[in-house]
Amino acid sequence: MAIAIASAHTRAKATSHTAIMPDTKMASGLIFPPMDPTNGRLLFVSKACVVCHSVNGVGGKNAPPLDARFMDQPMNPFDFAARMWRGAESMVMMQRYELGDVINLSGQELADIIAFVHDPEEQTKLSAADIPELIQLLMDHADAEMLGVPHD
Repeated sequence: MAIAIASAHTRAKATSHTAIMPDTKMASGLIFPPMDPTNGRLLFVSKACVVCHSVNGVGGKNAPPLDARFMDQPMNPFDFAARMWRGAESMVMMQRYELGDVINLSGQELADIIAFVHDPEEQTKLSAADIPELIQLLMDHADAEMLGVPHD
């Protein structure tokens, strides 16, 4: 029995480093979604996470940076989601203030964003040129607010 438990633990630990995983059954009726860091990078910008958070110096300064080098390695994506949950009240307040509404994420979108913030190679592909004009305007507004500079 101890050998079987140790082997199962070793297999689980070995697969925890995979950035993109196929749908994997975890328990009856549960799956672990595939995690796509490239899509996560696109979502990080399009869902406006970049307004408040930065990655490698690209993005806002009103919330903690999400550089992979600051993340636990290996990482449990549920720990990341739990950390987001603990900050949910202030994130929702800031989203309403900065964006006018709350960011809605599907489970798959969250999985992809988590993959991105834990993938240093994918993070090197993010640049200021990836930020659409509307998102950049929101970032400029947030920066002006933080500095106490008058703005529209």
